Amino acid sequence: QVQLVESGGGLVQAGGSLRLSCATSGLTFRNYAMAWFRQAPGKEREFVGVVEWSGTITYYAGSVKGRFTISRDNAKNTVYLQMASLKPEDTAVYYCAAGGSALYRTRAMYNYWGQGTQVTVSS
Repeated sequence: QVQLVESGGGLVQAGGSLRLSCATSGLTFRNYAMAWFRQAPGKEREFVGVVEWSGTITYYAGSVKGRFTISRDNAKNTVYLQMASLKPEDTAVYYCAAGGSALYRTRAMYNYWGQGTQVTVSS
């Protein structure tokens, strides 16, 4: 059974930082690109970023590029999202996802999801 479990969310002031983690089990982690999405209240779930299997190649949404960094530890089957210079508009539930080796940016291409972790940025 595949499980993805996010952690690290919380309340932070604008300009602050948080690091999210996503621990996985039940899949061959190094075979998968890993993505982060987020969903704000009343909005569609949107792509944040993705990292390929080795951690060398990453892509980010324009809204987070330069502020967020995705990394992974294949020995721990875990992917991370380091968030810096947080803004109130970054407030959302953040989800990690796995769906294959390609660097998809489309939600529909991912079939494994975590339960999400809430990030709230106060102004």
